[in-house]
Amino acid sequence: MAGSPVTGTSLDSFKSRKTLNVGGKTYTYFSLPDAEKNGLAGISRLPHSMKVVLENLLRFEDGRTVTREDILAVAKWLETRTSDHEISYRPARVLMQDFTGVPAVVDLAAMRDATAKLGADPQKINPLVPVDLVIDHSVMVDLFGTPTAFSENVELEYERNGERYEFLRWGQKAFDNFRVVPPGTGICHQVNLEYLAQTVWTKTENGETIAYPDTLVGTDSHTTMVNGLAVLGWGVGGIEAEAAMLGQPITMLIPEVVGFRMTGRINEGITATDLVLTVTEMLRKKGVVGKFVEFYGPGLDYLSLEDQATIANMAPEYGATCGFFPVDADTLAYLTTSGRDADRIALVEAYSRAQGMFRETSSPDPVFTDTLELDLTTVVPSLSGPKRPQDRVALTDAAPKFAEALKEIAGGRKDRTKLPTSKDESRFVDEGATGVHDIPEEARVPVKGADHGLADGDVVIAAITSCTNTSNPNVLVAAGLVARKARALGLNRKPWVKTSLAPGSQVVTDYLTASGLQEDLDALGFNLVGYGCTTCIGNSGPLPQAISEAITEHDLVAASVLSGNRNFEGRVNPDVRANYLASPPLVVAYAIAGSLDVNLTTDPIGTSTDGKPVYLKDIWPSNAEVAEIVRKVITPQMFTGRYSDVFKGDQMWQNIAVEGGETYGWNSSSTYVQNPPYFEGLKMEPDAVTDIKDARVLGLFLDSITTDHISPAGSFKAGTPAGKYLVERQVAPRDFNSYGARRGNHEVMMRGTFANIRIKNQMVPGVEGGFTKGPNGDVMPIYDAAMSYMKSETPLVIFAGKEYGTGSSRDWAAKGTRLLGVRAVIAQSFERIHRSNLIGMGVLPLQFADGESWQSHKIEGAESVSIEGLEGLTPRSEVIVKVVRPDGRIDEIRTLCRIDTINELDYYRHGGILHYVLRNLVAA
Repeated sequence: MAGSPVTGTSLDSFKSRKTLNVGGKTYTYFSLPDAEKNGLAGISRLPHSMKVVLENLLRFEDGRTVTREDILAVAKWLETRTSDHEISYRPARVLMQDFTGVPAVVDLAAMRDATAKLGADPQKINPLVPVDLVIDHSVMVDLFGTPTAFSENVELEYERNGERYEFLRWGQKAFDNFRVVPPGTGICHQVNLEYLAQTVWTKTENGETIAYPDTLVGTDSHTTMVNGLAVLGWGVGGIEAEAAMLGQPITMLIPEVVGFRMTGRINEGITATDLVLTVTEMLRKKGVVGKFVEFYGPGLDYLSLEDQATIANMAPEYGATCGFFPVDADTLAYLTTSGRDADRIALVEAYSRAQGMFRETSSPDPVFTDTLELDLTTVVPSLSGPKRPQDRVALTDAAPKFAEALKEIAGGRKDRTKLPTSKDESRFVDEGATGVHDIPEEARVPVKGADHGLADGDVVIAAITSCTNTSNPNVLVAAGLVARKARALGLNRKPWVKTSLAPGSQVVTDYLTASGLQEDLDALGFNLVGYGCTTCIGNSGPLPQAISEAITEHDLVAASVLSGNRNFEGRVNPDVRANYLASPPLVVAYAIAGSLDVNLTTDPIGTSTDGKPVYLKDIWPSNAEVAEIVRKVITPQMFTGRYSDVFKGDQMWQNIAVEGGETYGWNSSSTYVQNPPYFEGLKMEPDAVTDIKDARVLGLFLDSITTDHISPAGSFKAGTPAGKYLVERQVAPRDFNSYGARRGNHEVMMRGTFANIRIKNQMVPGVEGGFTKGPNGDVMPIYDAAMSYMKSETPLVIFAGKEYGTGSSRDWAAKGTRLLGVRAVIAQSFERIHRSNLIGMGVLPLQFADGESWQSHKIEGAESVSIEGLEGLTPRSEVIVKVVRPDGRIDEIRTLCRIDTINELDYYRHGGILHYVLRNLVAA
């Protein structure tokens, strides 16, 4: 399938369309220097990331979704360096991981079924831009510390996820423009960095080859990692990703861009992890939520591409939409090292230079909204924790700072379904030899069947994990060298430490094996456990039973040290309450030390075979040692060899039997994948929008209701509506998995909507959890009440306070709302993406006038609500909400329609964005 056009509709108001000859090939592109000459004065001074956005608008100017005024607004940004102008942005491609990708593929499959029922060709339903789905979020660290841990964990992964994988295998075969990277291959962001990303994308259209910046959105927040390769991309919710892959624009405000200037050069022994934790701390203090961050300055000359990717990866942790690095000589060097095509590398250089997007030491600084600066010589060895990635602790202070934190960490084992305490945490919902220990043995608690005890601060998980660091050979080789030096001195990990190595790609295994360092890591228990996110997303697997029991029985504050990007309380492992982010070599060091009470900068971390104390400095490698191995062992052939057949998969993947052909053979007994009811009764022409009459109130909520409140992603119990559904289908509670794992089954997800154990519906004061009053006034689960109202065809509404839908852009927060029968949400304000997602599911968002609220209108939940005049609805128009009190009194509330654009109005009139796209594709 040809896919969505990338230039065909451009009006080219600024006469920027021209050609570029590279290596004997001719490319059409939209020239920023020409646009500057033809009316966009000064745009050469824009940040590089904004130049990417501007090029996108020039290429897609159609007079409707992108207008001349939109383009001029970007140029005008230079005057104020901020804007409230909304634009339509179209990324070149979409990246998905399996947890968030499954529901998107379910929707595509359902659209094919609906197309067939309309008598049209199901093949009309395909992604219109390239989509890559990488299965990386499902492997768990069940087995560790053995040569067979990897193969055994993969087998368990297939057993647990057979239904999901069978469905994705069908999708891999059925859809054009859709590729699946099978399990056991790598983490989506590292696969993207090493193989999928091209920096400059091309597409042949009407006989000419178009060149344009490689851009993407992804269904994982750390999509930003590829910003290090000068590819603009960020994480979005499932509905936004589905819209993008079906050729629809993503609406966004022209962003503010904060410039982060780097000077100097990091000192001997300092790692990219130390640097990114420092950057995260600084940007958190600065406040960059919802903004672009772009790095510049002479310090970039001394950062490797992999260092840049490490910094870009943690944009969600420092709160930015992205963390962008421009094209420079290191970009070209990395593309070469990772085996990219020589013609593509030549195009990247020529295109970037022609567009004024190539950074050199002498390049003038762009114009930014705001700036901050870091002298790289001031970066020191660091960790972050025990609860937030921005809480950096210098390694010199780690032990005393942990002692302070220990006093503040509340007692009791943490429940993995605990409500996240911040917007940032919600994005992530989603793991010896004798040493010096300053806790006397008599203060340690016994561990059943072991000859050692356990105490507060003991490191029970040491994990080299996550896309953040495993993409960087410098820190992984450093970890291997720490293991080699420790092994030579007779040191080993402490027996209570669960160790694991989960690289982001198979290339890592190749260079660790070629250098002999994998053998050293194996000797300390850092055997390969899987290629996936593992501990970083909470898939750390269970601790050994005796360790877990000791922690629980004695209420210990056990610790983890991981080379990841998330460390929120209770998220790594339910037995672990103090979690620290650290570089891979420090992870190895803490596995040897065994406790956060050991000061690694002053205390010995162990005793050598000849009885002498060993300090961290004795086993820490020099920068030259690391660089020598990296230069010696890493070759382009490693990348081309591993990625030559990356979509094929292992024998287990190939052996999966696939049900269905053009349309999917839905299995009615599956509890993971079901055909959603969005398109039941769909006709080619949408019905006229009907007024909402005599609706009942399903919920009254206060401020800052998050998408985690609305659609939790964690585990759930047998007594919940979702649990009862699974028990009725003979699924044992131990096999429930999580809401997140069952996103492909609407029956589970709609039962989980508004079911967070910490949500508070003010219709039932004093009650926590997903409860409301049903038709007869009885208190019952929200799902049960919604189904009762649905039987009588009674529509529902939600009332809420400020910032409704804040947190991660979770698509099921909108999908579940619609499936419960909610027709409108009336709030004081909305989080931008959730507002858009509600419209994308055909739910009307209405906003109270300033100073008004459901409390000021004395709404208690027993009222009936009517919303009229919807057939003549226009963007941002006034809408009257009529409230009928139980005593018959009628009040009218003036609200603002938060359908903000003509495009959004089209989606709403069609019943949602998927309905709109489906009808257009069938009619084409």
